[in-house]
Amino acid sequence: MFNTESVQPLLRPFTLGNLNLSNRTVMAPMTRNLSPNGVPGADVAAYYRRRAENNVGLIVTEGTVVDHADASNQENVPYFYGEEALKGWANVVSEVHEAGGKIIPQIWHMGARGNVNDYSESEISGIVDAFAQSAAEAKRIGFDGIEIHGAHGYLIDQFFWEKTNERTDRYGGSMIARTRFAEEVIQACRQAVGPDFTIVLRISQWKGTEYTAKLAKTPDELQQFLQPLVNAGVDIFHCSTRRFWEPEFEGSDLNLAGWVKKLTGKPTITVGSIGLDGDFMTLFTEGKGAENASIERLVQKLENQEFDLVAIGRALLVDPAWVSKIRDGKLDELIPFTPEALKTLY
Repeated sequence: MFNTESVQPLLRPFTLGNLNLSNRTVMAPMTRNLSPNGVPGADVAAYYRRRAENNVGLIVTEGTVVDHADASNQENVPYFYGEEALKGWANVVSEVHEAGGKIIPQIWHMGARGNVNDYSESEISGIVDAFAQSAAEAKRIGFDGIEIHGAHGYLIDQFFWEKTNERTDRYGGSMIARTRFAEEVIQACRQAVGPDFTIVLRISQWKGTEYTAKLAKTPDELQQFLQPLVNAGVDIFHCSTRRFWEPEFEGSDLNLAGWVKKLTGKPTITVGSIGLDGDFMTLFTEGKGAENASIERLVQKLENQEFDLVAIGRALLVDPAWVSKIRDGKLDELIPFTPEALKTLY
């Protein structure tokens, strides 16, 4: 049976270098498509501020695109370049910090062209520079770090995945070579922000087009994949899975975040169907149709130090007070997610 003591591990502080978080909860990045002409307005700032006011430990913004022609094919996705967009993001930072929160932007290139094989090396270099410029701007306007989006079949992940990367130059042909683009992006961002600014990298095995995809089929392959990224300067890995409770490899209960932490020694964020159930109360008692999906299972994994932080997506999208309600045991006040929530910035 749920009691407030059972979620205490979620509420403990976390510190990494200059990043000091009040608790282990993270607002997962969620595309809202509600920034006209790429500029986040006062409503976006208020949306993030409400989560900060309600004790979210770290906010990761929706994906924000870098300055490149193929970076976006979605109307009203926010930019992370240009005077007006950056002024809008500076206001977001100000509002979140005034409410006592911490926030990092997710820096993104969608790979809208859908084919990494025809990018010339000079164009790749330009994209790397665009990431670095956005990272520098994030630091300049006061963000607490950055997250680079390397998951879910977008540009960086298109380079990672053998099914989309058929290059035969230094950016393809082997697992190590397929990490080179990400490695260059991370290195350039690190150079732009210095040694003490937190860099998070979001990764996933699954793709939007293929849920069963695997970049790495074994722990050894995962080690090969991760090491260049660690060497390039990643501080935290944000490990996206569709269900947090599912083991990544046979013979171990560790999920992807657990394996990445074990192999790299770096802090990790887990995410995947946390609070996704429409009747969220069941996560605290019966689990989402299975004992392994229960909130107790999640907290036990956190307590076992399998991962360090827990990202919550749709539950926080619909209910800005999710963390406060969980902390205070107000389960009867939790707002269930419905698709209607996607239409507005609540």
